[in-house]
Amino acid sequence: MEDALISVALDVQVMSSDPGALDPDGMAAEGGAEARNNDEPNDASCYLHVFELYETQSNFYMIRKNRSQRSWRLLKIGRLRASELNICQESTTYTESECKELLNRIHEENKSTGGLKFVTNCYGIVGFVKFLGPYYMLLITEREEIGALFGHTIYAITKSKFIALPNSSVQSNMANSREERRYKKLFCTVDITQGFFFSYSYSIMQSLQKNICEEKTGQMLYESMFIWNEFLTHEIHSRLKSTLWTVYLVYGFFKQVKLSIHGKDFWLTLIARRSQHCAGTRYLKRGVDEDGNVANDVETEQIIFKDIPGEIPTFVSSIVQNRGSIPLFWSQETSKLNLKPDIILNKDKGYEATKLHFDNLAERYGKPIVILNLIKSEEKKPRESILRSEFASAVKYVDKNLSEDSHLKFIHWDLHKHYRSKAKNVLTMLVEVAACTLRLTNFFYCEMAPALRYESDLRWPTFVSLFLNILALMFRMDDAGDQSSNNICSSSTTDKDDVDMLENGSQENMDSDISGSETKTIAVSNGGLCSVKSLRCQKGVLRTNCIDCLDRTNIAQYAYGLVALGHQLHALKLSPCPSIPLDATLADHLMTYYEKMGDTLSLQYGGSTAHNKIFSERRGQCKATIRCQELLRTFQRYYSNAFTDVDKQAAIDLFLGRFQPQLDKPAIWEHCGVGKSGHAFTNEISRHTAMVPHGQHFADSADSYLYNDWYSNFLDFESILSSQSFLEGEMNDRSTSNSAVESLSTQSTADGRSNEASSDLAENGSITEGDQVIEEQPHDTVQTASTWNKFPDSFAQWVDHGEALYR
Repeated sequence: MEDALISVALDVQVMSSDPGALDPDGMAAEGGAEARNNDEPNDASCYLHVFELYETQSNFYMIRKNRSQRSWRLLKIGRLRASELNICQESTTYTESECKELLNRIHEENKSTGGLKFVTNCYGIVGFVKFLGPYYMLLITEREEIGALFGHTIYAITKSKFIALPNSSVQSNMANSREERRYKKLFCTVDITQGFFFSYSYSIMQSLQKNICEEKTGQMLYESMFIWNEFLTHEIHSRLKSTLWTVYLVYGFFKQVKLSIHGKDFWLTLIARRSQHCAGTRYLKRGVDEDGNVANDVETEQIIFKDIPGEIPTFVSSIVQNRGSIPLFWSQETSKLNLKPDIILNKDKGYEATKLHFDNLAERYGKPIVILNLIKSEEKKPRESILRSEFASAVKYVDKNLSEDSHLKFIHWDLHKHYRSKAKNVLTMLVEVAACTLRLTNFFYCEMAPALRYESDLRWPTFVSLFLNILALMFRMDDAGDQSSNNICSSSTTDKDDVDMLENGSQENMDSDISGSETKTIAVSNGGLCSVKSLRCQKGVLRTNCIDCLDRTNIAQYAYGLVALGHQLHALKLSPCPSIPLDATLADHLMTYYEKMGDTLSLQYGGSTAHNKIFSERRGQCKATIRCQELLRTFQRYYSNAFTDVDKQAAIDLFLGRFQPQLDKPAIWEHCGVGKSGHAFTNEISRHTAMVPHGQHFADSADSYLYNDWYSNFLDFESILSSQSFLEGEMNDRSTSNSAVESLSTQSTADGRSNEASSDLAENGSITEGDQVIEEQPHDTVQTASTWNKFPDSFAQWVDHGEALYR
């Protein structure tokens, strides 16, 4: 016992925070090197990638070395108190030899209790969590590089480790209790190896425009709404006042590929960031909460830059769009027998939460906010149409308190009805709407041309940090009087003439060349000169929704991404024309990646891959194959929603800290019935709203465009539908898609399903992009047409029309 106390005392001495003190273990190093007190690194080359975890009976020791392996740091985590997090960071840095001597000294002083033992290599701390017993530490033990942005590597997690902090001799009985084990199992069902990604040196939780345009001092500023381990890292950050031991996890989708156009290579990066606010599963998280956060809130960013081997990209462009649940108080009851549960709408007379939601969007992205609402306008049994009417009323109400130039720009278009009518090509129509919207919001584009370079300039990521700092300085010089971070560039504003042209139905392409931009010459720290052009910034955002914000929404987001890609490539001088035909090879490649993104987001929120019937038809898949895929995905989503989503929702609430277990309070499974049908725990404040009966709702909504399949308060749809460009788009659409559409029978297209619909990729294997062949992960095996015949008619009717399976 005496030896153990001596060991603890020595450990405390090792962690002395006196910057001028000599470390007692460091003195054992040759020459007795003096400990050095350094500030937190502000250079990207100092970000650390490799950590080593050791343990004694009394402490965990984490060793961290920087990329050059010239600077070693130490973190100590106590193991003697079962229910307290005792953690401190050594204020000094060590050389490699000094660090080895330090570890040897700790080992010698703890030999009586087993000495110092190596536990694992790791790549960062995800966070700490406590249920009813001890604290646990979640570590990344294996990672995989999935891309890079301007030299900053982006990683996915391939393996993690969940470690209890107290040693076995001090763990309480609660650590092995049935409730504690159940909480541990539930927490670990949030699989951080699926859909999570991070970077040590790039703020991946923010858009490129925010990273460049927002002034930062000291450490990186993080967009907390997209950080899924914010709760898990709160204690270590508040105690250490440092973020150097942790990583920030973003949840969603990341894909980076090299593509080619006209023989010129470029990199496409597609990122989807899922908000941690109001997060959860399909039927258990709907609508808006009282803080204005909506369910299934996802920011999608499309980044383009030239491929210049061995050089830093000097031309870069990005576009951001948003998806999210309809910002009203509404819900659906999970049902094991009803495929399409009734929608319960709660009236909010003042639409306060709706207003908060749009205020938040304006703060994040600027103005205008363009709303593309794709839900149904007419149904035999009212479901989506209830929300359609109320959403239109909410937008009108919110606009009453806004200045005219801040009005929400609302587009309602019943995608399902237009798809079934076959009168117009849905994608062509969406492309036209996207072109109008892009003219209002614009996109981010920046060019920098170094006039003089040194060999040291090309070191990653030092030059990248310089590049971003130069751009940030230049933007602030351009707009010293602009108070909005989202409106930093003033070279491409949207004025009244733009809106007038849209209202008149003109589909003239947006000119991507900006002749009025100034060229500024800025001196950089190494003595060189850089010529920098500020071309344009995105102001405002397109917000798209359907009922689930999965299937129809993903098709619309692809259309917007395709239109934006044409302008981005034109701005980067990679394409002579700012448009990409729907039947172009590049359009097919982009569709593939948006489909992959849609599948990923759909699995996370809805429990199955996405229904993308329109994409499948464009590939020429046969009717029977598409219907089989539809059936299987519908059943998979139904099973997940009815039987597994409650457990999944409870795990998310636990991971995000929405529910924190307490000994004297009911367990989370008592709130939500984990393991059986029911509702997951939510942290919602009781709403002072009244449920609206269907009949009364429709009586109140006679003037709310309920039965119009399209409506906009700023676009002339008739002009778009009859425009020459739209007709040409129809004629130029590929014949294979048209034949596939025509082959669908009246019975197949007249059913009651919401055609948020399609399949995975029809073909496995590889896609050739430019001169590069990229291997794709095979999707689910496509079922043959005979699969459909195996199901009884009653089951097919149930899938098509919902209602009860057994009567």
